[in-house]
Amino acid sequence: MPIVVNNVVGQIGSIAAGSDDRAERAKRLAELIRKLGEYRWVGVYDVGGENVSIIAWSGPGAPEFPTFSVSKGLTGAAIQQKRSVVVGDVRNDPRYLTAFGSTLSEIIVPVLAPGEERVIGTVDVESEQANAFSARDQQMIEQCAQAALPLWLLR
Repeated sequence: MPIVVNNVVGQIGSIAAGSDDRAERAKRLAELIRKLGEYRWVGVYDVGGENVSIIAWSGPGAPEFPTFSVSKGLTGAAIQQKRSVVVGDVRNDPRYLTAFGSTLSEIIVPVLAPGEERVIGTVDVESEQANAFSARDQQMIEQCAQAALPLWLLR
């Protein structure tokens, strides 16, 4: 399995650094991450000074909140902490900002600007199963998010 992960991480880096449309690159990244872990939904977001905005997603539909405050939800917690937030059952976490009514587990991985302590993007992965994300899933999604860094640096 590590060979597959390494292959996908390499593909993500190539796609992120590509010259085609940024939203299309982000959609392809979301699709690759979704397939890699057989996840229900993956979203790729920009993080600005005030708001978080969806660039693209892969899954059953658009998120309920395509743009929201950087202080809201599990994403806000990941931005503030500058580290991944994993919630096994969002029904028990008051920070959860509903994207889909059927979501039970969520992981938000922040993307930091190199050499800075500033979050410039996030990768959001959701599952309809409780406790869907293992430590291995977290590590894999974090590797994918790091490989996708050119998406935010090469606008």
